[in-house]
Amino acid sequence: MGEANTGNEADMGEAHTGDAHMDDAHRAARAIEDALKDAELEWESPEPGSYVVKLPGIRKLSTTVSFLVGRHTLSVNAFVIRHPDENEAGVHRWLLERNLKLYGVSYAVDRLGDIYVTARLPLTAVTPAETDRLLGQILEAADGAFNTLLELGFATAIRKEHAWRLSRGEPTHNLDAFAHLLRREED
Repeated sequence: MGEANTGNEADMGEAHTGDAHMDDAHRAARAIEDALKDAELEWESPEPGSYVVKLPGIRKLSTTVSFLVGRHTLSVNAFVIRHPDENEAGVHRWLLERNLKLYGVSYAVDRLGDIYVTARLPLTAVTPAETDRLLGQILEAADGAFNTLLELGFATAIRKEHAWRLSRGEPTHNLDAFAHLLRREED
């Protein structure tokens, strides 16, 4: 009699593969949680494998980062700034040039033109050290570049805001980083 294929062999192969994916996902989730706890960051996990982290900033008040552990990859997204009011081509060129200098992350633009920092890596590469490194790169890309992006894409709005505050006697100290833009207006 010939051997009948009941499909069990295939099912077992899929089960083992599925188990390996689950193990990778659990390891990645544990690595992310360990890194977030070690860094003493504010974070939550609204559902298993999903993490929302608040990175404190210097130029930008904070940057919210989303980690999503998928079946094979970790996806990371962080909003940086809304669609530029002006000089869109200049902003995009700056982002593309800056992408060449970043480690593990890159700038992206959504369908509305809003700017994000994104990353995608295999679950097997997710460790607490790599998660910490990604967080540092995201913070540098979002917070470190924030004023430059404002200058490139919102110079007119900055000048208008400064003039409006002066006309009303409002403080302008939080616009000091853009004094060089304002001097150009006065010249």
